[in-house]
Amino acid sequence: MEKSIHSPEQTTLQRLLRQIRRGAGLRQEDLAQLLGKPQSFVSNYERGERRLDLLELRQICQAVGIPLIDLVQRFEESLR
Repeated sequence: MEKSIHSPEQTTLQRLLRQIRRGAGLRQEDLAQLLGKPQSFVSNYERGERRLDLLELRQICQAVGIPLIDLVQRFEESLR
């Protein structure tokens, strides 16, 4: 399996993370503040310049008000 951060799966995840942030009515700055991170943290993972681990994904989901399992299910559906 390819490990590039520019894989189709990574692009799908980036798009989905942007969608859930916008769906929560948040700007990058708003989400970063909720996460206790700089705005560049959100910008970097949304552009694919940074990969997230499971704990970070969970924090993002909590901040936007969706269960992590929902993000995973939407990701899997997007790949089909």
